[in-house]
Amino acid sequence: MKPIKACLDGTVIVAGWIPGEGNILIIQHNNNLISIYKHCSVILKNQGDKILTGDPIGIVGNTGENTSGPHLHFELWKKGVPQNPQEFISF
Repeated sequence: MKPIKACLDGTVIVAGWIPGEGNILIIQHNNNLISIYKHCSVILKNQGDKILTGDPIGIVGNTGENTSGPHLHFELWKKGVPQNPQEFISF
């Protein structure tokens, strides 16, 4: 079981189940950024929780209908537009 860690400081705005995507976390960050973490086997945080960069927020999983094996589906959005995470995060 591999932990999923928050990419930036923020606040959890969604933590729950969505049929197609499984267990999902959405975190609101500064500068109108939102990070999305899909298919978690376990969610470790709740809506409203404050998160620091690197905090464990979930466990990699295979939940939901749109998955073919354990993995993390990660998205980063700014003002409703998908972003290249490498422009914001040092991997």
